[in-house]
Amino acid sequence: MLLELAWRSLWNRRGSVLLTLLSITLSVFTVIGVEHIRSQARESFSRTISGVDLVVGARTSQLNLLLYSVFRIGNASNGVSWPTYAALAADKRVAWSIPLSLGDSHRGYRVLGTTSDYFTHFRYGAQTPLELREGQVFGEDNEVVLGATVAARLGYQLGDELVLAHGLGEVSFSNHDDAPFTVTGILAATGTPVDQTLHISLHSMEAIHASLQNATAAASAHTEPAHTEPESITAFLVGLKSRAAVFGLQREINDLAAEPLTAILPGVALAELWSTMAAAEAVLSAISALVLLASLLGMATLLLSSMKERTREIALYRAVGAHASTILLLIELECLLITCMGMAAGFLLVWAGLLAGQDWLSEHYGLVINTFPLNGTIATYLAVILVGAVVLAGIPAVTAYRSSLAGKLRLGA
Repeated sequence: MLLELAWRSLWNRRGSVLLTLLSITLSVFTVIGVEHIRSQARESFSRTISGVDLVVGARTSQLNLLLYSVFRIGNASNGVSWPTYAALAADKRVAWSIPLSLGDSHRGYRVLGTTSDYFTHFRYGAQTPLELREGQVFGEDNEVVLGATVAARLGYQLGDELVLAHGLGEVSFSNHDDAPFTVTGILAATGTPVDQTLHISLHSMEAIHASLQNATAAASAHTEPAHTEPESITAFLVGLKSRAAVFGLQREINDLAAEPLTAILPGVALAELWSTMAAAEAVLSAISALVLLASLLGMATLLLSSMKERTREIALYRAVGAHASTILLLIELECLLITCMGMAAGFLLVWAGLLAGQDWLSEHYGLVINTFPLNGTIATYLAVILVGAVVLAGIPAVTAYRSSLAGKLRLGA
């Protein structure tokens, strides 16, 4: 009965209530959206790579090296010469190494030149190895293994042919048309940038670049590509026999006289990334909280301003026997109805936005976001919003309570 009265009362004032509802919806959308994307971005970045002791590339900041070599964000300013890589890979402290060569693309997706060691030693999440959903790892030149997202979005299957492009744009005028690649394998989904990557051998990468520079080599690149070592690679991953050797080898690589290189610990670089983002996260959270507070205050103001107009309504409630406390509960219930509807609408808006934007986030930033925006922190935020709404609704509720008492007294009750 009380719920129906509250609903009818809000419906009679639906114009002003709708504006308040919209304000709360946008506020909840902002709060939930910022928190969910922040937490999911951290989780996505953290599970991208595991079990790697060092990431090595040309001299640059450790954050830049981490972003372009692991997350496929940005570009390398220089490369690592093959002789330097071979010498470091042969170090007695190194258990395994994975060379990475970037720079080409296919319809906006990055192409990674590497070796079969990539599929053997690369780990993500909780030391989870890469698995083929179907097919096999490239065994010859001009064979490509697709990430799960690439295969799904572009509709490729085993045996299909595709042409790579020089550069990273979605549209390229420098295609390697003379050296088409055959899909030999499709990886299982990992929830990392691996899903948005095409994998080819280093020899294939070298061959298609040689064909681009030399028209004569172009004619033979598809049939019998030269098995020469590449002049340089973009970066490489290192796994050590003993973790105790990591700092010593890192220092030696950073001080290498033959070539300016940077060796980083992925965990340390990630910590720098979070510290870099901390200030922006704090500002966004503060803005979200202030917007939400303003919306709740607006709702309280709306209800308070309507008290004078509702004097007759309240007097009628009292005349039919409603207790003053019932009036107080009615106002609180109205506030809760507006808040709950705003929270539900904001939640659904975030959910719909994530469903619509997950492809864009994965393609441009390598972020795989869970589209259902709910975790412990968000649940806490929603509870705080409800409590805040009840507290702020106490202002017009108490006003209505006192007004109903005064009206009853004037009626001689």
